Parts: sequence; C-alpha cells; structure tokens
Amino acid sequence: MKRKIILALIIILYGVTGVIGQALTSRPKLIVGIVVDQMRWDYLHRFGERFGKGGFKRLLNDGFCCDNAQLNYIPTITAIGHTSIYTGSVPSIHGIAGNEFYKNGKRVYCTDDGTVRSVGTASKAGQMSPRNLLVTTIGDELKLATNFRSKVIGISLKDRASILPAGHTPDAAYWFDDETGNFVTSSYYMDRLPEWVKEFNQRKLPYKMLMQDWSTLYPIETYEESSSDDNKFEKPLVKGNAPVFPIKTSSIFSDSGYKIIRTSPYGNTLTLKMAEEAVKAEKMGQEGTTDLLTVSLSSTDYIGHQFGTYAIETEDTYLRLDKDLEEFFGVLDDKVGKGNYLLFLTADHAATHNFTFMQTNRLPAGGWVLPETKKRLEAFLKKTFRTEIEFVKDILNYQVFINNEEISRRGLDCEEVRFKAISFLKKNQCFAYVLDMNKLKESSVPNHIVERVVNGYNWHRSGDIQLILQPGYYNIDTLDNIGGTDHGVWNPYDSHIPLIFMGWNVCKGHTTKSVNITDIAPTICSLINIQVPNGCIGTPIEVNVQDVCK
Repeated sequence: MKRKIILALIIILYGVTGVIGQALTSRPKLIVGIVVDQMRWDYLHRFGERFGKGGFKRLLNDGFCCDNAQLNYIPTITAIGHTSIYTGSVPSIHGIAGNEFYKNGKRVYCTDDGTVRSVGTASKAGQMSPRNLLVTTIGDELKLATNFRSKVIGISLKDRASILPAGHTPDAAYWFDDETGNFVTSSYYMDRLPEWVKEFNQRKLPYKMLMQDWSTLYPIETYEESSSDDNKFEKPLVKGNAPVFPIKTSSIFSDSGYKIIRTSPYGNTLTLKMAEEAVKAEKMGQEGTTDLLTVSLSSTDYIGHQFGTYAIETEDTYLRLDKDLEEFFGVLDDKVGKGNYLLFLTADHAATHNFTFMQTNRLPAGGWVLPETKKRLEAFLKKTFRTEIEFVKDILNYQVFINNEEISRRGLDCEEVRFKAISFLKKNQCFAYVLDMNKLKESSVPNHIVERVVNGYNWHRSGDIQLILQPGYYNIDTLDNIGGTDHGVWNPYDSHIPLIFMGWNVCKGHTTKSVNITDIAPTICSLINIQVPNGCIGTPIEVNVQDVCK
C-alpha cells in the first residue's frame, strides 16, 4: 500500500514539475517589434477618434500601454533609438552614438561597411552591416537561447532601422534602394536574395503606389487636428510648389525616382507588405521555434521632417497607417494565430513642433543655425589663440568636436581651448547649458539632464562639448529653411514615445509609471525566458501577464 502511495506521489510530483518546466520554457511562436519612426505619444490620442477598431485602437484596447515611456539619453535620433530598443542599452555602452559619429578620428555612418558588397543592387546601398554595434540584441539572445534555430529578420526602408534592430546574427535584414525601387541586403547576410524577395520586388509595388498620387483619405475639410493645408510651417516636396494636396507623386517620381516613396504614406504600406510576405514565405512563427520580426516604419519620419507635426499630411499618414496596421495584424492572426504572437509598438524618438508655428501661437521656441555657430566659434578661437589651425572639427549630434590632435601638435593646451570655446558658446541665447564632458560633475545642471548626457556619451565616438538647447529650440541649417520639424534633444516633445505590448500572455491595461526605452528589451526577454542583451541596463516592465490578470 505504501509503495502505491509513494508511486502515486512520484507521478503527481513529476506531472507538476513537468507543467512548471513547460511554463518556464513557454514562448510565443513569433515576436514582432514595430517601431514607428518619429511618432509622438500624443498622436495616439490626437488622431484617436478617427482610428478604426483593428489598428491603433486594437493595441490600445487589447494591449498593455505604458503612458509615460521616455528616452533616457541624448541625442534622440533614429539609429540610437532603434539600437536602444533592441539592446536595452544606451550609446555610452552600445556604441551607436548617432546616425553618424566619429570612429578612429573619422566621421562615419552608423552602418557603413566597405568590406561587404551589395546584394540585390549594383548601387552602394547594400554596403552595410551591424559591425559598429558593440553589444547583442534581443534577436542575438534569442538565437543563443534556441541554439540558433530561431529565425530573425529585420525590415525597413532605412538601412539603419533594419540592420541595428536585427543585430549581429539574423537570417536577414532588408532595406529599400532608391535607385532600383527594390528591397536589398548585403553580403554580410547572404550571397543572393531569396526567391520570395525577388518575386516581391518584381511586383513593382513602389511604382504602382506612386502612380496613384497622394490625396487625403477623407475629405480634406474633416482634418480638424491639423493646420490649414497651405501654410508657412511646411516645406514643399518640390521647390517652388506649395505644400498642398493633392501631391503628384507620379510627377515627382518622373523627376527624382523612387526615393519619393519615403516621404509618402505609401512607404509605410510597402514596408508592411514586405513584412507580411516575410511572415508567409519564411513561415515565421509557424515551424515550432520562436522567431523574431523587426519592422520599422520610416515614412512617418520623412513626412514629419518635411511637413511638421500639425500638417494635414502628417494626420493623413497616421490615418492610413492605422488601416495598414489592421491589415498586418490580420495576416499575423491568420498565419500565426491570434494570441500566439507577442507584439510591441513603440517609436525611436518623437518630434518638436515647428518653431515658427510655436512663435505664431505665442509660445517660446526658436531655431539654432548650426553652421553660423560653427563659423563664429572657429573665428573666435583663431583670433584668441592667434593661429589659423582648424580648432573645431565638427558640430554633430549637439556636440562640439574639438580638433585635439592638431591643437596638441601645435603646442596649445586642449583644456584651455575647451574653456574658451565654452565661454564663447555660453553667450549664445539658444543654449540653456554648455557642458565640458571632462568636467560634467562640476556643472550645475539638473540630474534629469545629466543622466541623459552621460547615457548618450560614448568616449570613443562622441564630442568634447555637449550643447543643451533652450526648450522649443532645435537645429536648422539656415533661416531660409524653416519648414517642417526636427528632433534630437532631451525635452519631452522629443523623448516621450508610445509603448504598447499586445498578444501572447499580455492582458489589457496601462501604467503611468515612468519607464525607459531601455526597458523594452528586458521586458521581452523576461516574458520569453531568455537572457537579456549583454549591454542591457534596463528593467523589465511589470506588464499584466495572463496568470496575474486572472
């Protein structure tokens, strides 16, 4: 009798531990990360009444929303944002210090790689790789956790927005080539494009979309969340033309080629069509191992830069994107299964309002003319030190790069040069603070800003002096080019982003607790029980998972 009881207990215990073991290793079939480039958090609510049920509203109604998600570094720009999302890290650690930065004394583009060749095009658009990235990503850790059985694929119009999220070990990363109108890649990933990508390119969707021209989705008089169509706050797509609807993308294509699709909502549609095709052709989430698909929607950024945050063009783009997302979610439901995939949507950064728009509405703002500042600073240092050497190597990412090598070679004191430069720059009313990165602890600056400066500063790739602009100010090239908008600073208009988790093991809910962009990667890794990326500084967000919600 005792033997039977003991045997029964063993069987029960084995069953319980088996269930626990399954729970610990349980993972969704597919993880999908969607980054909407330059999406402000408040767009979810400004445009919300006109969203349909299956796109943004599905995320808001069914997902877990983080209402106070912030970027915890500066500069707040594309390459850094995409990298920080998928690494849980910051430029100080992951090394992507800007879209461009200095490496070994030379200015480089974040994903340029002359050691690889283009695949799918004869242009140089494919000579890219993630080799400048110093840490692992969610995808890399997923590969390690599954002994490289998982598929990881990145897709975007922008090369950097496809390559950096996908990490070092993906099966593929695809981006758009303006010269051919095709999605391409590099020999870092493969020697030739898969047949399904060739077939997708052969459909000539960019051409077909652009030939439709761009008119508003709804009657133009119903766009009540935007300024009038013809105003001074926007930049026209064609010099000399008014920035008004309808936009003749077919005519612009005839003059400038496929690149015009980037500054139209069709770029988002094309990207999501490519993502849908990847899910179908690669059977992502359909072969027994958890896969990862990273998707970045870049047209929102191009359109924002061109037209600004209160343009009908911007509002129309988000209304169209809402419909595109609904269709994309439908494909995931059909191919992977509703509830079988874990999805998050966020942004790499947000954007400020056009400074002339702000001034017109009696709000403080302004434009900082970077080239003029550089010119005046250079002249001041030459006069002060009575020599004609180049003192200012560059002003990039709101940082001043001092030409330390040449200054030292001429027997001058680099610290004194920085001191004089900072003293000069502090007189500029555009700047709230001018910081010597060698003496940051001595500065009287709010901790909120100092933390972002430190996180965003890579000692091998960043500048010597950090410029903190006054609220509402941003960089412009010239006072004649004042339409549209920009981003890059610490302020909430650039750093407050949407963040919503939806799908596998996530219940609806929201939090107003402050979370950081670097918390996304550890949240995903925690949910699927894998190690966080090796440069991660974030903390998992307490989203409502199924067992807790019950």
